[in-house]
Amino acid sequence: MKLKSLLAGSIVSLTLVSGAHAAGEVNVYSYRQQELIQPMIDAFSARHDIDVNVIFAKKGMLEKLMSEGANSPADVLFTVDIGRLSDLKNAGLTQPVGSAALDQNIPSQMRDADSHWFGLTSRARIIVASRDRVEKGAITSYEELADSRFEGLICTRSGKHPYMVALTASMISVHGEAEAEKWLAGVRDNLARKPQSNDRGQVKAIKEGECDIAIINHYYLALMLANPEQKPAADSIYVVFPNQKDRGTHMNISGMAMARHAPNRDNALKLMEFLASDAAQQMYAELNGEYPVKSGIPLSKDVRQWGDFKRDSLDLGDVARHRAEASKMADRVNYDG
Repeated sequence: MKLKSLLAGSIVSLTLVSGAHAAGEVNVYSYRQQELIQPMIDAFSARHDIDVNVIFAKKGMLEKLMSEGANSPADVLFTVDIGRLSDLKNAGLTQPVGSAALDQNIPSQMRDADSHWFGLTSRARIIVASRDRVEKGAITSYEELADSRFEGLICTRSGKHPYMVALTASMISVHGEAEAEKWLAGVRDNLARKPQSNDRGQVKAIKEGECDIAIINHYYLALMLANPEQKPAADSIYVVFPNQKDRGTHMNISGMAMARHAPNRDNALKLMEFLASDAAQQMYAELNGEYPVKSGIPLSKDVRQWGDFKRDSLDLGDVARHRAEASKMADRVNYDG
């Protein structure tokens, strides 16, 4: 592994996966954490004898790509959340990809209509509640998070975090701006503490009695169940898939796009097609607890135990279109305090 500061202030590492006489290379810029994608990268490199250079970043990808322009070494871009994928496309930093394999393996609602981005995994935005303090069935929908019954009982991330922004954007799509803002203000009024921490932190806060109910991405809970230190916190809550009696549970994606000026386009396409294949999709499911986008892939044991659920079929492009308004809404209601 090599360490380089290529994206100022935001790079974690540059990982080189290679063979002694690799047939070529492909360069990846990634917002996804190393632990979540390294096994797939290793498997691809071993199968195709192609060096994979990965830059792991927490922020700054769009700005870096814009500053590099046509000289950018980036071939494939990995990110989480429909919003960030949409931002990259709207900034002119991606290119369309024609691939029968990608079209076959990735459902149409999980890929861009113009083939600029492709979903790799999906995640449910679930509600979790204390086993000891919240009776099962007490909360069944996102709308109920704003119910005064839950005043002082809810923990969330920042209202400006992409995951919360996407959920608010979905509420705008379903209920319109006025009702969505009323809802977000109601959730704010029910907060047990100032929005903070990450999704695992919300589960820990329930375990520690700081709150009774939280909103998280499902796969964080799966990862906690597999971690001996975090399992007690994960065991202290139960899972609610919201809105099963109407539209279904809000879904978001992790995804990929080919960089506009990809210098290794053929190898980039090979990597993208591999990540949508049965082998890589099974790794995403088994190792990360994510929902694969390709149909017919078995889920991990911990995720299977939660059972089937109805998923919101709302087009992710519609969610992306409401993101800017959702972010402004969080400011207007002073969600973060």
